[in-house]
Amino acid sequence: MKNKPVSHYGISRFIHQETAGGLLLILATIVALFWANSSYYSSYQYFWYNLKVGFTWGNFQLIGSLHHWINDGLMALFFFTVGLEIKREIIGGELSTIKKASLPIVAALGGMLVPVVVYSLVLINKPELMHGWGVPMATDIAFALGLLAMLGKRVNIQLKIFLTALAIADDLGAILVIAIFYTKAIDFKELVTAAVFMVVLIVANYAGIRRALFYAVVGFSGVWLSFLFSGVHATIAGVLIALTIPARTRIDERTYISRLENLLRKFREVNPNNNPLLSKEQAHVIENIDKVNDDAQTPLQKLEHFLHPVTTYFILPVFALANAGVHVEGKIFDLILHPIAMAIILGLVLGKFIGISLFSRIMVKLKLAILPEGVSWNQIYGVALLAGIGFTMSIFISELAFNEAAFRQIAKVGIMTASVIAALLGMIWLAKSSKKE
Repeated sequence: MKNKPVSHYGISRFIHQETAGGLLLILATIVALFWANSSYYSSYQYFWYNLKVGFTWGNFQLIGSLHHWINDGLMALFFFTVGLEIKREIIGGELSTIKKASLPIVAALGGMLVPVVVYSLVLINKPELMHGWGVPMATDIAFALGLLAMLGKRVNIQLKIFLTALAIADDLGAILVIAIFYTKAIDFKELVTAAVFMVVLIVANYAGIRRALFYAVVGFSGVWLSFLFSGVHATIAGVLIALTIPARTRIDERTYISRLENLLRKFREVNPNNNPLLSKEQAHVIENIDKVNDDAQTPLQKLEHFLHPVTTYFILPVFALANAGVHVEGKIFDLILHPIAMAIILGLVLGKFIGISLFSRIMVKLKLAILPEGVSWNQIYGVALLAGIGFTMSIFISELAFNEAAFRQIAKVGIMTASVIAALLGMIWLAKSSKKE
């Protein structure tokens, strides 16, 4: 079946899930902050960082804290889902053609490069803190879309699609940054092992193997475990595995319609039971309909449809609970005014706004792209402000960027402060511009 661009219905459902997920993420963050700054802070620290979970099998050990398993395990599943989204968008969505993809991709590029420049300029005299340059690069799609949805029908669906495509391109950039720059000592033997299993998955794709269980077993036991022991962050394995998932159907549209019509005709011809149960013939026809339906769908879209609510409603809120619990010691303003926090705040709020706005303007000025239908420059500026909400990905990168717990704490304070400022400015800007238009 020929892959088609995602319909507005599909995008609307995606955005609805991200919106609800964004609200759940906010709730989880509030709970984490209260928990970490209450008299129960020791239980927060013990539960996430000191409680060990895992198993041993002979000389093989796989044991770590809950925090470790969330950041290396559950987040690998999150990155797997992101990988599915990226592949789907490239094959048949908002990144499928140069005309569609050019504006959000270049806007995302500007939204990654300029924050790095801003961060580096703020800390130009503090080279020991430069390793955190990747923190202000990322946009949290769940938070941003959640807030955008609060404006309701005043916001054009095309603007939401633009933000979604921009954030997905932004995620791809963040993944590359983590893989290339935030990897420490590398065990190349483990990477070779991972590569062998990747080849197995790619060959399986071309051979027509479509069962998700096969990709899960080979992907987890081969690629993910090898990455876990290689030194390259295990979440990258999630993205790579996602790229091997088949995105083709077994039958085309005409064959699907023809087979379905034949089966429906057979179902009508079968004499019905005079009780609530199906007859053997009816049950057999329905089984065949299920098989035809399965053949007409791509494994990639089925997996994404299944996993997206899991990551949105479970994995990301759990990640926030485990990572957003910043224990503030001393004055909060002292933490906010720390050079790391200021570099992140300026990078996310100012850098994102300038980068996305400027690069979008250049693309349209050079006639290399056009604005989405019904979207004004004021709305693009509002989205550029909302893109400063870095939360999930920024916190994730801060965990990799800073070895010192104190610096990680300061970075998280900076991320949360920047996200609040970006959210307020973006919402006020969009509300005013939408009302005016």
